[in-house]
Amino acid sequence: MKFTASFLLLVSTMAYSAIAQADRLEDIKKQGYITVGTTGDYKPFSYYDGSTFSGYDIDVAKYFASEMGVEVKFVQTTWKNLITDLKDDKYDIAMGGITRRTSRQMEADQSQGYMTFGKCFLVATGNVARFDTLEEVNRPEVKVGVNIGGTNEKFADQYLSKATIIRYENNLDVPKAVEAGDVDVMVTETPEALYYQVVNKQLEASRANDPFTKSQFGYLIPAGEQRLLNTVNFMMEEMTLKGIDETLMVNNSLK
Repeated sequence: MKFTASFLLLVSTMAYSAIAQADRLEDIKKQGYITVGTTGDYKPFSYYDGSTFSGYDIDVAKYFASEMGVEVKFVQTTWKNLITDLKDDKYDIAMGGITRRTSRQMEADQSQGYMTFGKCFLVATGNVARFDTLEEVNRPEVKVGVNIGGTNEKFADQYLSKATIIRYENNLDVPKAVEAGDVDVMVTETPEALYYQVVNKQLEASRANDPFTKSQFGYLIPAGEQRLLNTVNFMMEEMTLKGIDETLMVNNSLK
């Protein structure tokens, strides 16, 4: 069989590319640290106070790093730029109460899910009966607060289009707006709503026991990084097996 020089060059180039393809897991091991993108504005999963990150997923990130034998470096991002920054290699993994969605899976790889939750409302204490259905909230006179770029905004745009939607760059500002009376309702998820209900007696969760949707959180990995994804999923399974996830949830008031 006769092969042309151009064909042989193409085959050798393809073979070299397969061998030389970057492996992010190897890069992490070589550099001695893993970079974690997180918004820092979603308690109790990720919170940044100006100097330190804390929360359930921050603790999980530290556990991952320890298991991998590397350090961890946190990179603050926004919900709007979560995928873009991941694609731009600003971090190796995104963590911090990130909802698993088909649209995100089409842009990146998602870890297995953890913690089932649903969309609900955060309202001022005493207002649960006023705002416990979509029909009661979906009115022009009702002011609804959402963070820009996340699934809360998508939910409000889809189901509460008749309400007056007020959009905030920082998710931490939305509970404050509810407490101050600047908005009537915050669209959120059950863990966040119940967290604020516990730590702030001026706020109350509405529909936390019967949320409007059902989803799971997960972690975002750059598309095609199968070894890193497998490793993250393995570590998550080990956490569950050993009860480490339960301990971290208790420590971050998730139980």
